[in-house]
Amino acid sequence: MRIRAALTGGIAAIQLGVLATVTGIGPAVADTAVPACEQWTKTTVASGFGSLENLGFDNRGGLLLSEISLTGSGGGVHRLAADGTRTLAATVEAPGGIVVSGDTAYVNSGNALRSGLSGIPDGAIRAIDLNTGAVTTVATGLSMPNGLARLPDGGFVVSRDLGADTTLTRIAPDGSTAPLAPQLTSTNGLAYDPASRKLFVSTTFDATTTIAAIDIDRPDVPPLRITVPGLGPLNSADDLTVGADGAVYVALNLAGQVVRVDPDTARTCVVAEGLPFVTSVRFGSGPGWDSHSLYATSFLGTVTKLTP
Repeated sequence: MRIRAALTGGIAAIQLGVLATVTGIGPAVADTAVPACEQWTKTTVASGFGSLENLGFDNRGGLLLSEISLTGSGGGVHRLAADGTRTLAATVEAPGGIVVSGDTAYVNSGNALRSGLSGIPDGAIRAIDLNTGAVTTVATGLSMPNGLARLPDGGFVVSRDLGADTTLTRIAPDGSTAPLAPQLTSTNGLAYDPASRKLFVSTTFDATTTIAAIDIDRPDVPPLRITVPGLGPLNSADDLTVGADGAVYVALNLAGQVVRVDPDTARTCVVAEGLPFVTSVRFGSGPGWDSHSLYATSFLGTVTKLTP
């Protein structure tokens, strides 16, 4: 079985998947008791990319994709147009989370395994001008920044799921950094919901998969935690997003599932499965992309449309 994995936090999940395949325990039968919702339809939108870590819509007809390399060096942000045209939006070293705001796409760089395990602070947040393609630097000194969220004050939060310190880092608009919700570990997916003013966070390699909700107006208050059934490492929760319905949708990388989490009732259910090494999900946005459908990336270089 050939898996084009990359040296990022998610590679540990892929190594677990290879072991599971060899021993006859595949991702589809991972130890999980998440009930099923009505299943969403799966349609392959694109394939043949390198390992895809994250995605974001540029709201002008394009889907931006973080492509990472096997060696952990190099990589880039690619643009997939609704008509299937592919272009390189920018060269970014080991890119991670993507957040689009207006004419700018913000993306983590330095999301490499070697940096996380060694604690090398060579990570940064880069800004890509969507009009010119120019890349500038917003913040530096980060170690293996994985997930990315932008806050209402113009600052950011980044996650880290591997290494000595796997907590969240908040970057203020002036570039200064501070820990956020340090009780959360092995942090990965991030999504800020302006309607509830909550920052949602997933945990990847903890024994229990947690979706946490941080009240951004009261960051010192312990976050609400929702448990997703199943063994944490066998779920390997990756990136997540918030839908118009207020629910959180999280990609379970090793389980190959997308799970819907209701923050109000803590109910969870699987909306799609059979998605090997799924890494990130976003609802469509902009011309040519269905706003009612989720688009999912994977380490296998695929983009899949999930329609209710």
